Amino acid sequence: MTIAYACILFMGLLPYVAAGIAKKGFEGYDNAMPRQWLAKQTGFRARANAAQANLFESLPLFFAAVIVASVANAPQDRIDLLAMGFVLARIAYLICYIANWPTTRSIVWLFGIICVVALFFQI
Repeated sequence: MTIAYACILFMGLLPYVAAGIAKKGFEGYDNAMPRQWLAKQTGFRARANAAQANLFESLPLFFAAVIVASVANAPQDRIDLLAMGFVLARIAYLICYIANWPTTRSIVWLFGIICVVALFFQI
């Protein structure tokens, strides 16, 4: 497994970390109606839930970028580097979202998108 493919696996699981943070402590958590419970949350729980949604939304383009670059036989070291850059940006994004640092969050989001676009230009 290449580093980039490991990054795909990691990114596929990262949204569940955000979900766990949103549900941390399960104060009044209703497993029969989890989405309604999450919709009522505020503060870090609401931000973690929003981060979860954004992390899921970013997956298809990242997955496609890594696969397209790999199929096109782009240099593996560049694919790996850009994939790791994306992963680091998304981890920082999650931290910034939960910590309520919107400007920094936008900057790391942009860095992540740049990594994905760069992956496509490796072909």
